[in-house]
Amino acid sequence: MSSDREFENPYPDFGPGREVFKPGTSELKDDIVKQLKENIVKLLKKLEDGLNDEVDWHDYSVYTGTTGIALLYLYLMNSVHDTGQSKEYMKKAIWLIEKSLASLKGRRLSFMCGDLGPLALGAVLYKRAGMDTESKDLIKRVEKLHRDVIPLDNNLPDELLFGRVGYLFSLLFIKKHLGEDAIDSAIVQKAQEYLSDRDLKDLIKPSVDYIMALKFDSGNFPSSLSNSTDRLVHWCHGAPGVIHLAALAYKVFRDPKYLQVAQECGEVIWKRGLLQKGYGICHGVSGNAYAFLLLFQLTHEEKYTYRAVKFAEWCYDYGKHGCRIPDRPLSLFEGLAGTVYFLNDLVHPEQAAFPAFQLF
Repeated sequence: MSSDREFENPYPDFGPGREVFKPGTSELKDDIVKQLKENIVKLLKKLEDGLNDEVDWHDYSVYTGTTGIALLYLYLMNSVHDTGQSKEYMKKAIWLIEKSLASLKGRRLSFMCGDLGPLALGAVLYKRAGMDTESKDLIKRVEKLHRDVIPLDNNLPDELLFGRVGYLFSLLFIKKHLGEDAIDSAIVQKAQEYLSDRDLKDLIKPSVDYIMALKFDSGNFPSSLSNSTDRLVHWCHGAPGVIHLAALAYKVFRDPKYLQVAQECGEVIWKRGLLQKGYGICHGVSGNAYAFLLLFQLTHEEKYTYRAVKFAEWCYDYGKHGCRIPDRPLSLFEGLAGTVYFLNDLVHPEQAAFPAFQLF
């Protein structure tokens, strides 16, 4: 294995005396929650200090731009009980989303990397702020874009970052936060035909099985079909991304072989997941730690939350390990915003969901 891509994991694995839950519950111990919240505050201040001079205001994407940071504030706003603090997060989110909406270039019909992220998030934030007219206007703009998405002859890819799945995610994101009636259901149905049992059996399952068969002996997966090198352990390339497919396949088909693949992914991530690339969620420690939260949700085994806590402790020393500095150091997927998001998610492991990938 390449030692120039990850640090050696210094943490002992889970065992007696290393419990992270209160006895008989799936709630983290008070001292762990206290540490998490202290570091969320510390790293959020670091992020906010950096907004003055470390942000590319031309990048409005969820992936690496200002909308991703606004999404973090929406999540923080939903997770606090203090009304004053919630209003402060709302204020910051609106400030960021307005800058994003003013910068749209009519590019890319996806939530993560295109105009749809700012439009969908803006619709949710404006509605929450009582700006109903502005919210409805943005929803109409989102709905109109279906004419550019649905035709199959327009060369639009089907995937999440740049294609049709990203458009579908935008529709579902709005419905999740604003209610089922917020988006015309007919548009959702045109973006995705409902799958029959036969489709699942004859099309989807064989495709999943093909991907599962690509697994290396280590438990990792190739970064692409043409690459047979066992090097990358990232959400964007390798086991930390494939584990989400394996987990979903297990939920749909209830075949234990998919759970086994997911658990093997977890083992390689525990061994090789403290990345020299940094702390982010796309190709960093925080994104890798989401694999453990996913496994906990599947199995309810405490060891997986323990492993997530250990990766969180690594992130407490943000910037002190000699990792590479990302191109967008404050962003949601490459930088600090994603780490803050993960730490906040870890407070309630059963509810954690990878941002802009799983609906929260």
